[in-house]
Amino acid sequence: MWKGRFARETAELVQQFGESISYDWRLYKHDIAGSIAHARAQMKAGLLTADEFGQIESGLRSVEADIDAGKFEFKTSLEDIHMNVEAALTERIGPAGAKLHTARSRNDQVATDTRLYCRAEIDVLSAGISDLQQALLDRAEKYADTVLPAYTHLQRGQPVTVGHHLLAYVEMLDRDLGRLADCRKRLNISPLGSGALAGSTINLDREAIAAELGFDGVTRNSMDAVADRDYIAEFLFAMALCGVHLSRLSEDLILWCSAEFGFVTLSDAHTTGSSLMPQKKNPDVCEITRGKTGRLLGNLVSLLTAVKGLPLTYNRDLQEDKEPLFDSVDTLKLTLAVNAEMIAAMEIREDKCLAAASDPMLLATDLADWLVRQGVPFRQAHELVGKAVAESVKTGTPLDQLDLTTIDPAFTAEASGVFSVETALAARTNPGAPSIDNVRAEIERRK
Repeated sequence: MWKGRFARETAELVQQFGESISYDWRLYKHDIAGSIAHARAQMKAGLLTADEFGQIESGLRSVEADIDAGKFEFKTSLEDIHMNVEAALTERIGPAGAKLHTARSRNDQVATDTRLYCRAEIDVLSAGISDLQQALLDRAEKYADTVLPAYTHLQRGQPVTVGHHLLAYVEMLDRDLGRLADCRKRLNISPLGSGALAGSTINLDREAIAAELGFDGVTRNSMDAVADRDYIAEFLFAMALCGVHLSRLSEDLILWCSAEFGFVTLSDAHTTGSSLMPQKKNPDVCEITRGKTGRLLGNLVSLLTAVKGLPLTYNRDLQEDKEPLFDSVDTLKLTLAVNAEMIAAMEIREDKCLAAASDPMLLATDLADWLVRQGVPFRQAHELVGKAVAESVKTGTPLDQLDLTTIDPAFTAEASGVFSVETALAARTNPGAPSIDNVRAEIERRK
């Protein structure tokens, strides 16, 4: 590429150190699509004849077909996917291939390729998130009115339903879809035509190139266009946060699968055993999901660290954007798929959930609310119920079996009516609250 300037070949170790073809080969379809659009603009500008453009397009398609079929030999000496494709093209069609790089640089070329790659993978990941949402929604519908405790500080708090609990993760995943959509919108701007950093004296129709590649417009500053990796950082963040949500879901399921909770049974197909302990059934999918979240977070930090000290414009440090990007995409794609499959097959142990939800302590707040409706200020009501709870613990008497009138005259015999899970849930009718009617309405809305 630069033999006119240098008198010696690049050292072998430098080639090994600097090559990216071992991983950026996967950009080949986007690189070829960008090259065809660029060549078409060259033809319209009179830099290529129609015949030359035809040779370039057919030559690039033949390179693409060979890569698709696994017949293409990638060369480390050519560093990256751009030069591997261009060299193969020139070898196949001759002088016309050598004209392709007119009015572009690898700087705007790679920025274009990675935007196209991110856009395509956002669409794939969004579909994967939707599949997981569907699996959660199906389970939420099946167990819409199965009551179980909800927790704060991993201590039993108040009763909800399994449907309401699972819909919380559907909400989280909705936000992940929104972030990916926002990211897609912001990245869908074409940098091609920005050159190395200052465009080119040979002016091609950037808007036409952008339209052919499905971009919404073109970048407005050539320096920022080749230096920008915000869109990759944003994509990595969206994937990392989605991973965090999956990790939280995994943690719930790990707890629910334990003998101490016993709320969930996962399919044998999505669990593993122990090489020593015959009785074990381990929620490995959940545990691996929780572990892989660290990779997603690390990949984000890796890119931000690489970019944080770079002056404008392109610096070779930016080559370090691709491995974290590719790894996060691969990791999240598989994680979404296996979790969707696992959730679709999991069963809720309704008897265990009901037994746990029958703890009268879960309705202590409802008892305080009852006092409030009798005219007792909430802070005083909270204190009175706290005294009742303390007496229950001290005497070993279930809260719903205490004679509450001995705690304070504010309690009357009617207070015992509070201790009904069905009544407690039915009273929670505000939007977003876990009444069974609300849960079923939300399931229908999402369906």
